[in-house]
Amino acid sequence: MRGSRRQPGRGRVPLRVRTGAVPWERQQPTWQQARPAAIAASLERAMSRPSGNWYVVGASRDIRRDRPTGRTVAGLELVLWRDEEGQVRAGPGACPHLGAPLKDAVVRCGTLICHWHGLALEGTPFAGWEPRPAYDDGVLVWVRLDTAGGETPTGRPGIPPRPPAATAVSAVYTGLGTCEPQDVVANRLDPWHGSWLHPYSFVDLKVLEAPEDELREEDALVVEVSFKVAARAVVPVTAAFTAPGPRTVTMRILDGEGAGSVVETHATPLTPPAAALPRTAVVEAVIATSDRPGFAAARTLAPLLRRMMRSTAGRLWRDDLAYAERRWRLRSTGRFPG
Repeated sequence: MRGSRRQPGRGRVPLRVRTGAVPWERQQPTWQQARPAAIAASLERAMSRPSGNWYVVGASRDIRRDRPTGRTVAGLELVLWRDEEGQVRAGPGACPHLGAPLKDAVVRCGTLICHWHGLALEGTPFAGWEPRPAYDDGVLVWVRLDTAGGETPTGRPGIPPRPPAATAVSAVYTGLGTCEPQDVVANRLDPWHGSWLHPYSFVDLKVLEAPEDELREEDALVVEVSFKVAARAVVPVTAAFTAPGPRTVTMRILDGEGAGSVVETHATPLTPPAAALPRTAVVEAVIATSDRPGFAAARTLAPLLRRMMRSTAGRLWRDDLAYAERRWRLRSTGRFPG
């Protein structure tokens, strides 16, 4: 990213009264800036970056000590649970005895016990059942699937930089769409749609920096945008979008209210590659922080904040998943103009 940006002062009032507002249909068109070739090139570069075969499977809070959780990634049925030390365990979701669904098993003292015949799994190889590497980063849980990823495996996932957990509030939204991961990533690499597709949330969006050519190793889409609060009250920020891996796009607030906050969008395929009707899970982690004294007090209301953050993400993703699904439908029928 080029240049440096002033971080907002602690006493700065975040709200602004929007002046010179125009109706939605009279705002400046962005279709000429949203060049299909540039978006496609950014997507191609993102998809070429290694992932180490790690896939996000959900929020850390979703994997509990008292019961297992079932997931499907790239057509592979998985089961996850926590052992006595609270570490995440993962492996095939079918019991090696007669194929019972282990997502319906029982967890006792960190051991997974099949509810059909009582076969017990402690997370180590047993009777042909082989565990899968799992990693809990405190916000999200990842599973490494070497047969699905086909890359050189790594010991842990590449986790984007985040604000310190002690000074942040995190929430995780999960949505499902009929599309492929690339369609979700392409949506995030097209910030130009923001003020048009999401006028209830974003106004006055302007892209300040974009990759200049197809040879840049590090992409950064830097935007100015205002979040709508009420009527003409807005909160302006500067944010950067980057794609550190083939299924991940991050947005980091560089300047303005909540500087340092991060939104990580992870696209996890549920169906096998080349499925006739692909399904993808969008797992989005919003990790909010602020240097304002009042934010520390607000963190005591973290459960309420998380619900609000998930609700906001859900509203945006209703539109963005429609975008991703439309993109896949056009691609799958040879009609996509990009």
